[in-house]
Amino acid sequence: MTEPTEGGPDMVSFRELARRLVADGVVKGITHQRVSTLARTDPAFPPVMQIGRTKAVDYRVAKPYFATRKSQQGRRTDLERPSE
Repeated sequence: MTEPTEGGPDMVSFRELARRLVADGVVKGITHQRVSTLARTDPAFPPVMQIGRTKAVDYRVAKPYFATRKSQQGRRTDLERPSE
């Protein structure tokens, strides 16, 4: 059986998406938990499909999203002085 090189979507789970993004050098590092958070909170995130209990996204659409996305560092609130 030959594998198609063109055609339909390349659906991957969030875990596989995170692994492939790092392996392809699109991002330095990302976890499937972070992918899940982005899917819930970022309106620009590619469409997500539910396949059984797994959420999946088309890798061909997700790769450019992550390649152009600007990473935003979190702010450490534990170092701030309390307001008086």
